[in-house]
Amino acid sequence: MNSASSQSVGKTVVSIEDPPIARFLFSDVRLSWLWLIIRLYTGWEWFSAGWGKLTNPSESAGWLGAKAGSSLAGFVNGALAKTTGANPSVQGWYATFLQNVVLPHTHFWSFLVVYGEILVGIALILGIFTGIAAFFGGFMNVNYLLAGTVSVNPFLFVFATWLVLAWKTAGWLGLDHWILPLVGVPGRPGKLLTPKAAPAK
Repeated sequence: MNSASSQSVGKTVVSIEDPPIARFLFSDVRLSWLWLIIRLYTGWEWFSAGWGKLTNPSESAGWLGAKAGSSLAGFVNGALAKTTGANPSVQGWYATFLQNVVLPHTHFWSFLVVYGEILVGIALILGIFTGIAAFFGGFMNVNYLLAGTVSVNPFLFVFATWLVLAWKTAGWLGLDHWILPLVGVPGRPGKLLTPKAAPAK
């Protein structure tokens, strides 16, 4: 697929082609092996993080068990403690979101965190809807970073961004190779959604 951005100027459509290096990096299936490595690493990081919260007795009780939400509440309170000082790690607007939206509903958000991490990990490992999975993985990374948690989040965010840019080929060595032609992509329906031509009379 040759990507280009189009802009309507009056009645003329101007198309700006991607430079060759961008087409090679993000649209050429010859680099699908590189995206496979990045995809598997990123997927495994997400899956193992979510699976640990789900199955590890020392962690799961605070996420989904009898004390569901307590682990997230501890994480949020730790983030709120980083809002003070000359150079706070957590910005005030995000602290307001944590205080008023997340903290009162930690049971619900714990469920989203655990299963979100697992689903993103599985999707990336299998290479199914890779671009969408990478987007949501990057979104979670941004939230962890905004909450003042660095760890592997900067690396995972960079990898997620690359996978979003390479969505056409990042899942080529995965289930996207078969699924995207069936379901299609925005603006181009796949075989399952394309109306069948009426038989000639």
